[in-house]
Amino acid sequence: MDTRTILADLKAELNRINQAIAALESLDGTATATPRATIPAAKAAPKQSKKRGLTPAGRRRLSAMMKARWAARSKASAKPAAKKASVRRTMSPTARKKIADAQRKRWAAQKKAAAKQPAKKVMAGKKALAKKAKQGSSGAGMMDLLKSVFQ
Repeated sequence: MDTRTILADLKAELNRINQAIAALESLDGTATATPRATIPAAKAAPKQSKKRGLTPAGRRRLSAMMKARWAARSKASAKPAAKKASVRRTMSPTARKKIADAQRKRWAAQKKAAAKQPAKKVMAGKKALAKKAKQGSSGAGMMDLLKSVFQ
């Protein structure tokens, strides 16, 4: 709890006690102004604002209004979307077949070109290794390398 609120509560309690004492003294007719004058009058405790809340009926009204608002918004946005869907173009089956055939032709050409090229490169690499092995540049290590390549 905050010390300010505790202090305000205590001052308010002191004020109530002073008022009760004054009321009791006025009943007896022996009013003594001295004790109350020496005690400073406590400031009234600041009233805490009450938290406002919705009643169940108000909550239902608000819920109904929001549902109506969102229904209207979704209804308004659904109409243009339906128009856009009808404008969408589709490809004819013959055009689709034509594109697929052309793509298959390109793939076949690439596959054929790829099959020819690696064979030449591998043979060139093997021939170069065999040539170095015959020269005897690194001895037994080179022979092991050649055996692993040609297997």
